[in-house]
This record gives sequence, C-alpha cells and structure tokens, in this order.
Amino acid sequence: MNSKVDAYVVQAGQWREIIEELRTIAMDCGLTEEFKWGKPCYSFEGTNIVVIQGFKAYCALLFMKGYLLSDPENILIKTGENTKVGRQIRFATAEDVTALEPVIKAYIREAVQAEQSGVKVTIDKSLPAPPELQDTFDEIPALKKAFDALTPGRQRAYIIYFTASKQTQTRRLRIEKNIERILNGKGLND
Repeated sequence: MNSKVDAYVVQAGQWREIIEELRTIAMDCGLTEEFKWGKPCYSFEGTNIVVIQGFKAYCALLFMKGYLLSDPENILIKTGENTKVGRQIRFATAEDVTALEPVIKAYIREAVQAEQSGVKVTIDKSLPAPPELQDTFDEIPALKKAFDALTPGRQRAYIIYFTASKQTQTRRLRIEKNIERILNGKGLND
C-alpha cells in the first residue's frame, strides 16, 4: 500500500467507502498501488491499468485502455466525446461496488491480459486544423512551427477548443488570443 494513497483516502470525503473498496479490489488483483495525477493509480509491471477518480456526482474506476475490453456487462462508459481509449465504471454507493466486485475483478484481469498480450491501441488521435488556424499558420509561419513543436495532447486540446465554436469569428478570436501561448510553447491549460 502507498502512503500517499492512504492520505488521499483520509481526505476523500463522500467517496471514501467506495475508494476503499475499489482499492481493496485492485490490490486483490495483484496490481501495484501508486499515486499519479493526484489519484490512486494501479499498475501491472509498470503499466497503468486503472485509476480511481472522485467526481462531484459519482466515483469512478477508469480503465486506462478500457477501449480494448469486451465489456460483456455493458457497464463501461466513454468519459467524453473526444475520449478514445479510457473507459469508466461509475459508482454512487459502496453497495454498487460490492454488487459488482466479481465483474470488476474480471475486467481488471482482462485489462492485465491485454497488457500481457502486447495488444496496442492504434487509433488516429489527430484532428484536422480548422481553416481559420490554417490561415493563421499561413500568415505567421513561426506559429505553425511552434504549434508542431507542442505535444500531440496540447495540439489536440487547442484544436478541440478552437473548433468547439460554430462561428468563424469566434474561432478566429480564440486563435488570436492564444497565439502568444503557442509561440511560447504553452498548452491551452498550462
């Protein structure tokens, strides 16, 4: 057990019981407990398998590569419209966890088997740059170079943010407001 996770559990508030049960299940499956991204994370041979996440309305067990799981119980939830790989099982009460314990263990075992088999998730994470961004790249070649130097995740965050607006004028304003950030190598949320 990890002392940072111990401290996290003590401060967990409304989700404490659920977190404790999920923690026990993960440890029973032979996973290694770590503390990453400010959350309890469970890995197998150095590869992240699941993360326990507390949200306002629910507590979740995130399968890092849930996309690969067969999900015979149909309980895995895609966490957002732009999510490609991760999937969650959501819980409102500790009783929900208890009722699903055998299923959760089976899903964890399947996730470990997927890692052991070497199966890789191959999905295209690239998003096309909106025309307004491409126009700005043409006007400011240094911006294109700086954008290409950003990590794929930072590029993706900008593109999602820019294209979320339906109006061209708003997309242009968003791009203009972020030119300096991009030139300075900063991500949208840095």
